[in-house]
Amino acid sequence: MEQFYKVVEDDQLRRLLDVADRLRDEINLKRPLEGDLWAVVEEKLLVEWTYNSNAIEGSTLTQGETLFFLKHGLTVEGKPFKDFLDAKNHAEAIQFLYDVVKQQRPISPGLIKEFNALLLSGVRKTPAIDQYGNRTEKEATPGEYKRFPNHVLQPDGSIHKYVEPVHVPTEIEFLTQWVEEKIDVLHPVIVAAVAHYNLARIHPFDDGNGRGARLFMNLILMKKGFPPAIIKNEHRRKYIEALSKADSGDIKGFIMFIAESCVDTLRSISQELNIKAEG
Repeated sequence: MEQFYKVVEDDQLRRLLDVADRLRDEINLKRPLEGDLWAVVEEKLLVEWTYNSNAIEGSTLTQGETLFFLKHGLTVEGKPFKDFLDAKNHAEAIQFLYDVVKQQRPISPGLIKEFNALLLSGVRKTPAIDQYGNRTEKEATPGEYKRFPNHVLQPDGSIHKYVEPVHVPTEIEFLTQWVEEKIDVLHPVIVAAVAHYNLARIHPFDDGNGRGARLFMNLILMKKGFPPAIIKNEHRRKYIEALSKADSGDIKGFIMFIAESCVDTLRSISQELNIKAEG
């Protein structure tokens, strides 16, 4: 499994990481901020993160509807109840993530399970494919590793198989140990990207794997003083293609994609603070 963790830095990646470091430092120099400005920035990040992460997985809620629901607890007519449940669960998982960072809890398989349990809280059924290739549903098992194989149909028509259930505990143990060993050695964006890719590659749960991988990525970033990197739904195709290329051995492309997402989020925050400060 070591081949999925090989990282090769080059000048292009290094320049992008330098930009991320500079923006992070500039933002951190602005803190503490007067009044509730940073709290408003964090609220905006929570809404954008929740909206985009769920939209990537098929949620029909708009960003405005997500904000309205999280702020007022009111649903919108005509939208599936599960979309609102997913928004609630994701927002609560983010709040849990903040607590994990504050308490300096170590990365562990148990922590990954806790995130999945939060994401699937109240979910009774999860989508599945039966032995004949037909879409069906099965009982949800929040926080528990999958018991049966899972796979996905790719855009090119091929079927991608994830790690077999019997190998999941070993793979997750290797992943968490790798993160703990590398988080102070490699650049945080690199560690976060590699961790995201491998959690998605393993696909340890019946559902919530994509959202969980993005939470895991941002947990690593936030442990090292970065804000979360928000992967926009509008970049979903590029995101999936980068994940697919990583499966073929080109993980550098995925690291670059995550680094670009991190820089985009940092620039957005920096702009927001400047606009607010000047206003």
